[in-house]
Amino acid sequence: MKKQQGFTLIELMIVVAVIGVLSAIAIPQYQKYVAKAEGAAALATLTGLKTNVEAYTVENGTFPVAGIESDLGVPDAELGDIALANTDDGAAGTITFAFTDGKVSPLNTGKSLVLNRDTDGVWTCTGTTIDQSILPKACTAANKPTPPAGG
Repeated sequence: MKKQQGFTLIELMIVVAVIGVLSAIAIPQYQKYVAKAEGAAALATLTGLKTNVEAYTVENGTFPVAGIESDLGVPDAELGDIALANTDDGAAGTITFAFTDGKVSPLNTGKSLVLNRDTDGVWTCTGTTIDQSILPKACTAANKPTPPAGG
């Protein structure tokens, strides 16, 4: 009687098929996880700037304008660029985190996260064209569909 050594070709093909199926499921989920982490990092960076922007707004009576980011302690963000914008009424404005192509997940490429301050000092977070499933929980999608009437 001959002793069997090793695996048969069918057994090896089954293992390869199982690994292929698992990879097809795991890789997109990992990319989604990375995109969520990048969004959370961007929000954490912007949230840290709110205190400096509020202090500037209280001292000067207006939201900071573009160009003084270094005076406010805006860090060099590894994942994107941070910009300030003052609205017409002066006390309101936005802090925008624009994700840089090539440095972030394909799910975040070309998208941005925005903190909006209204004239009452209330901050809101929106994500431009970012899928709601990967936005940080404190943010809403700017392209969020409106619910149907009566529902």
